[in-house]
Amino acid sequence: MNLDIDKIWIGIGLIGQLMFSARFLVQWIASERAGRSLVPMMFWYFSIAGSLILLCYAISRHDPVFTLGQSFGLFVYLRNLYFLKREARTAS
Repeated sequence: MNLDIDKIWIGIGLIGQLMFSARFLVQWIASERAGRSLVPMMFWYFSIAGSLILLCYAISRHDPVFTLGQSFGLFVYLRNLYFLKREARTAS
């Protein structure tokens, strides 16, 4: 039974890592389209989703270093998303 749970958590960890990595693809495509470096809102959504999933994975593995790292990153991603939404409200 424990082996099945380990496989499930490894799968969850891989999904989180894929979501986390997808943000770079989003950023790259957006920058290429704009012809300049920029970070679109979707980058932060992928960052949050990937970070939450990886945080759950780290907690399940009882990894304090990974857990702290993902916790801090999650705060940064949420804060950046807040700034973008505030900027959009001010602009309209």
